[in-house]
Amino acid sequence: MLRQFRSMEQITFNELPEAIAKLLARTERIEELLASQSSTTKDSPNKPLTIKEAAAFLNLAPQTLYGLTCKKAIPHYKKNKRLYFKQEELELWLNDGRKQELNVVVNQKIQQL
Repeated sequence: MLRQFRSMEQITFNELPEAIAKLLARTERIEELLASQSSTTKDSPNKPLTIKEAAAFLNLAPQTLYGLTCKKAIPHYKKNKRLYFKQEELELWLNDGRKQELNVVVNQKIQQL
């Protein structure tokens, strides 16, 4: 293992290929772990979004988003004078504003009669 090589002075020329191979293997493993960790944190729907991230997600200007939060028209959190949003809640908020198709509305009206 690499732990037997404590400093460059202890590695002989003959041991160099083995030490490099072990370093490369460990580096690849670290890269894999970092990639898997970053992909799970980036894609989490419960991760709080900043105002800029939420505005980009909703394709709105940050000023529009500030206006919606002042009117309490959009789900948000306020902590230490900063606004945060959850992507999952923003998706639900978007779906609540969805217009229904005409045939669905007509069927609902008929059922009410």
